[in-house]
Amino acid sequence: MTASAPNGAPLARRIYERSYLIGEFRLRSGATSNEYFDKYLFESDPQLLREIGQALVELLPEQVDAVAGLELGGVPLATIVSQLSGLPALFVRKQAKKYGTCRLAEGGEVAGRRLVVIEDVVSSGGQVVASSRALRERGAEVVCVLCVVDRESGGAGTIAAEGLELRSAFTMTQVGEACV
Repeated sequence: MTASAPNGAPLARRIYERSYLIGEFRLRSGATSNEYFDKYLFESDPQLLREIGQALVELLPEQVDAVAGLELGGVPLATIVSQLSGLPALFVRKQAKKYGTCRLAEGGEVAGRRLVVIEDVVSSGGQVVASSRALRERGAEVVCVLCVVDRESGGAGTIAAEGLELRSAFTMTQVGEACV
């Protein structure tokens, strides 16, 4: 089940107006779509990013040690959630570095910490699951996953099958309904 931010229609409308594109797009999953949320457009707008961050803070569960933003889109979101909540932020690579510290997550240790994984837009949920597994393998407890937009294209089910709850600020349906 997906939990969503309450009373977010004005914010959903602003996200739509700033970042909703129509065309032909290949998604990370390999699927194609005729609509796309260019997350970098909403993440690069400082006021909109702050408002999105506040909506995500409202979805945080209790007793969390840190937020873990997934490369690349989850990093600015984790940063603003960290700023607004006071929780430390970690930045999770798609794969561990092959040099230097060879870390998967930058910004601190993950072992023994209760983490909330943050992603921008969830489609299939594949990268969220892969990153959550990698964090768990390194000793983290992944409490839940937050995202800005759940495209409602199977990601919530994929994430739930991994034993995780997806909490989205908005679903694709909510964003669309906010703009009619």
